[in-house]
Amino acid sequence: MVDRLANSEINNQRIYHIEQCFGTVGQSLKQPGRVLVGEGVLTKLCRKKPKLRQFFLFNDILVYGNILISKKKYNKQKIIALKDVKIEEIPDNETLVSPDYNSDNETLRFGWLIISPTKSFAVYAQTASEKQEWMSHMKWGIEEQRVKAGITKDSSDVAPTWVPDSETNQCMRCRKSKFTALNRRHHCRKCGFVVCDACSRKRAVLPYQSSKPIRVCDACYDSIKSNPNCIERVSVTGRLSVSGGSPEKGMQSYIDIDSDSGGEVGTTSNN
Repeated sequence: MVDRLANSEINNQRIYHIEQCFGTVGQSLKQPGRVLVGEGVLTKLCRKKPKLRQFFLFNDILVYGNILISKKKYNKQKIIALKDVKIEEIPDNETLVSPDYNSDNETLRFGWLIISPTKSFAVYAQTASEKQEWMSHMKWGIEEQRVKAGITKDSSDVAPTWVPDSETNQCMRCRKSKFTALNRRHHCRKCGFVVCDACSRKRAVLPYQSSKPIRVCDACYDSIKSNPNCIERVSVTGRLSVSGGSPEKGMQSYIDIDSDSGGEVGTTSNN
């Protein structure tokens, strides 16, 4: 079914529309065999605070970008190959209360981690059913691409999920240095901790992220020297506010992954 959809006019129109929305700042997305599986707005946990981002799930890649005009214009396009991705559910009891979100004291939850060698981050849906739909479609795409690529296990070379700046007012390593306008926050590219300059003056080459030496904290620098595959994972909790307005609810899905034939669907399941 995916092969048939790849050559269909409706799929070509969908991909063309996305390319037009990104304009000259985006890469060409039309590739042989590529099918748009679904799209929607998710809340992405960014460095400073959660922000709304437009996501497009294809059968082989995940594309996302900043929303300038809903369904009309996006920028800062990012592309991640699904064969390199793994996802992990964030338990809903790890709740991020967002008192400023829509001024209704709404809860930021229904999240999961998107982990890859080049970029890792948390995203949140509006409902439990939307989260399930996104995760099931992503798992389907990841498994399909890994089978094609002959990948049988997860890579240990993954980028960390960065701790948001708002999570701490002091260095997460020395626990002494307070952040000010002059004493800036930095992020270790190995563990994702928020650290001070004194604790992160060393540089290391992390081939899965960059061919050039990048900032790492002292603890990770030592771990790289003794065990190159060592990586710390962090859990993010706290009170955060979401910027970017209210997201549109629901994932617009175009393929029924639960059917035996992988049939196409043309309506939004959650709208």
